[in-house]
Amino acid sequence: MPEFLWAVLALLLGLAAGAGIGVFIYRNSVASRIRQSEADARLLLESARSEQKDVILRAKDEALQMRNEAEAQLREARGSLAKQEERIQRKEENFDRKLEGLERRERQVQSRERQIEQLQQEAEQLRGRQRTELERISALSQDEARAIILQKVEVEARDDSARKIREIEQSTREEADKTSRKIIGLAIQRCASEYVAEVTVSTVALPSEELKGRIIGREGRNIRAFEQITGVDIIVDDTPEAVTLSCHDPVRREVARSALIKLLKDGRIHPTRIEEVVAKTQQEIDTIMREEGERVAYEANVQGLHPDLIKLLGRLKYRTSYGQNVLQHSLECALLAAHMAAELGANISVAKTAALLHDIGKAVDHEVQGPHALIGADIARRLGRSQAIVHAIAAHHNDEEPQTVEAFLVQAVDAISGGRPGARRESVDLYIKRLEALETVATSFNGVQRAFAIQAGREVRVLVQPDTIDDLGSIHLARDVAKKIEESLQYPGQIKVTVIRETRATEYAR
Repeated sequence: MPEFLWAVLALLLGLAAGAGIGVFIYRNSVASRIRQSEADARLLLESARSEQKDVILRAKDEALQMRNEAEAQLREARGSLAKQEERIQRKEENFDRKLEGLERRERQVQSRERQIEQLQQEAEQLRGRQRTELERISALSQDEARAIILQKVEVEARDDSARKIREIEQSTREEADKTSRKIIGLAIQRCASEYVAEVTVSTVALPSEELKGRIIGREGRNIRAFEQITGVDIIVDDTPEAVTLSCHDPVRREVARSALIKLLKDGRIHPTRIEEVVAKTQQEIDTIMREEGERVAYEANVQGLHPDLIKLLGRLKYRTSYGQNVLQHSLECALLAAHMAAELGANISVAKTAALLHDIGKAVDHEVQGPHALIGADIARRLGRSQAIVHAIAAHHNDEEPQTVEAFLVQAVDAISGGRPGARRESVDLYIKRLEALETVATSFNGVQRAFAIQAGREVRVLVQPDTIDDLGSIHLARDVAKKIEESLQYPGQIKVTVIRETRATEYAR
């Protein structure tokens, strides 16, 4: 047992010695680690201090550089301000010098004004003394002497001018009448032609009464198709073996008339056939119009017309005015105008071209609102005619005031051609009734003295009492008369209403 205890004791001592040695070794190892960590920390601290010094040095360098740049900018700004101050100072000096010069000139002007005023006062005093002396010598004041002299001069001038005007007017009237009769007589003699009054064909004769039913068709389909395609109304009434065509456009009416005659001859009347015949007839009528326009332009010796003007001229073949064919009327006007312009020494080309085209507006007057003279002038202007020709066309019914010899010539030849015996027809009774109706409407207003219908009923001139209607009232009266004519009468084109107000002073010499 003792050996066992000694062994245990020895083991315990061995364990204690080992533990002590282990503790000693561990302490030495920990102390070594601590010393190493302290060394590493000192190295890191020294490195951080070194980097901090570098950063501080760089920051100082940048701050120094920024300060230098700011000082440079400041020096530059101060230099610029110094230059501006120098310029401002120079301008102020120049302004002061100019101001001094202006003040000096102002003093000089004031001095001259005082001198001028003094001279004017002296002149007025001298003029007054002279006037007083003259009035004393002549026993008349200045106003009285001026009035006497002016009265004598005015009376003498009026007498001389009136006498001279009467002499000139008498001589001019006699010479103008003689010359105008000669020129018109020669022109008419050289352009003699026969007239046959034309009637617008609006009735188509039928071979038999049965064809009315075929024209109408089943449930009216044929007549509806015909009217829709041609734009012409067919009137089927109790008139035996005849139907009536109604349309404001003479060309469409002629197309419809020719197409209906062809359909009646052919016997096949149905919508498809109607469309074919109308299209073919339209082409034929277009060809005829173009050929007629070219023929008239050639006979009138008018060259260089626009193709559209040629076509519009051809349309006048189917246009009549009081039974007179407008195309033949235009051709005759062109020939008359050429002869008269040659006698007067006017522009022959302008006169005959304007006369040929003067009624061109009638070709489209059913499509465009306004008087045919202004419509024709606008067409001629758009299609390249000269201003002289356009003016002559517009002025041939006084829609514009004539300003040229050619414009007056176009007016004259239009009246000559339309006024020939047999050229135009109109019921005298209807014509007189239309004029009387216009005059009656105009005289129905208060303050109207007399009224005259002129220009074949295209114009009404109203004379008013000047003490009843003033200038402003004349304007209102013209508008009221025109409005009442529109409401109560039927008429082609337009009617011009002119209100005339004049004041007359009458005195008797005893």
